[in-house]
Order: sequence, then C-alpha cells, then structure tokens
Amino acid sequence: MKISTKGKYYGNLNSEIEFDGVLLTRYDYHIDSTPWHYHENPYFMFVLHGNMIDTNKKNQNLLTPGGLMFTNWQEAHYGSKHSDAAGGFHLEIESSWLKKYDITLKAIEGSLHLENPTIKSLMTKIYLETKINDTESKASIEFLILQVFDRMKNFQINANRKNPSWVHKTRELILDSENYHSLSSLSKELDIHPVHLSREFHKYFGSTFGQYVRQLKLNKAIVLIAAQKHTMTEVCYKCGFYDQSHFIASFKSIYNMPPSHLLRLIS
Repeated sequence: MKISTKGKYYGNLNSEIEFDGVLLTRYDYHIDSTPWHYHENPYFMFVLHGNMIDTNKKNQNLLTPGGLMFTNWQEAHYGSKHSDAAGGFHLEIESSWLKKYDITLKAIEGSLHLENPTIKSLMTKIYLETKINDTESKASIEFLILQVFDRMKNFQINANRKNPSWVHKTRELILDSENYHSLSSLSKELDIHPVHLSREFHKYFGSTFGQYVRQLKLNKAIVLIAAQKHTMTEVCYKCGFYDQSHFIASFKSIYNMPPSHLLRLIS
C-alpha cells in the first residue's frame, strides 16, 4: 500500500507553511479518486469548497464545505470527489511536535469525522492565521493546535461514554436543520423541560446552548464567505442572524475581525 510522505496529497498544491514539526498546506483535488494509502504523519483535512468522500475500512464520510476529518498516521483510507471541483486545507503534525507537548494519540484510533462546531472554529482560526502569516502567527497556530487536541480528548471521552438518548437526537436536530432552533422549540421537540436541557447541555456538548448554536452559524458563515458567491447581507440572513450588526458583532467576538476583513484575506 502506498505511503504518503510529509506534505504529499493528491492534488495541486496552492500554498505551504512549515515550522517546528507543523506543516500547513492548501490543495485543490484534481483526481476523482485516490488509491488506498496511509500517511507518514497524522493530519487534519478541512474542506474549503466542493464535496469529498473519505473512506476507510470502517466508515465512509461525506464532507461538505466546512467538513473536518482527522486521520491518524496508520489509518488506511482513500478519498474521492463528490463534486466537479473540491479543495481543502491540511494541518499535518510530526511526531517531534507531539512529543514536545506530551501529546499521545494512542486513544485516537483511525479516522474521526469532527462535527463539533468549537473544534471546527479552532481549525478555521488556524486557517486564517495562515492568511495573516505575520510574526505572531506561528505561536498562535501552535496555541490553537493544542486547543484542538484538548477538545478532541474530551470528544473521545464523550464518544466512549453512554449518553442519554436525547443527546444523539439533539445533535441530529441541530446539525441537520437549516433553521436554527431556539431553546424552547428544541426542548419541545425533545419533550424535555428547557431548564433541564439548559443545565445538562454543557455536560454533553462542551458549551452552552447559545454558544453551540452561535458557533454553528459562524462556521456556516465562514464557508459562505470563502465561496465568494454571496453578499455579506445574504450571508447574514442565510446563517440565521437577524441583522448585519448582530452578525458582525458575533463574528468579531470569535475571529477578532469583521467578516469583510476575512473576505479580503481570502481574496
């Protein structure tokens, strides 16, 4: 089986930044399907445009824009396009970097489809730092990567724990809906008292209900802005914000810049 060495992916390389055991690359995927292979280092793939399918021996995951996969170094898999064009951002970590920060990946087997909006937000911030790429970016990227792995550790703990049935249903309702739920409408659909849902939500989702839904909206906004096909007004309303000032304030609170600045960086 083919081994993909450091920084080698199936596609056209658009950009590359490397430092201290961290490699960040952007690729456009140009073939319909890759052969079975595994990678020299563990890495994250963050889909920027188009649709991709990642297949390993256990699962097949459809990744739409904003989709995030983590693949450990020993995991055999192959990728295939599910749209005419697709492209993504990769964050690859060498063993020397993991050792430096005492991070072990033994508990993280194979591949993970990371749907948690907070983890996706951290990956978006890493991507934005590659666009800013100033003297503070390297330290900022390392800080963000450490947060990602910390969140993933909690993700594994929650995944291995037997959760109440309402947790899985809640995740499905929030992620699969085009319209973002209010606390009252969600609790009614789940047949759970809103006070109980509010109190228990953080335990299973790692944030408050409001933070979780707001982050979903902003993750969707990032994808729409990156596509460069919509006005900011359209992005605002497609993501469920009631006006532009609310959208801009929420965006700046997470990404420390207005959405118009992000558009300039991507352009």
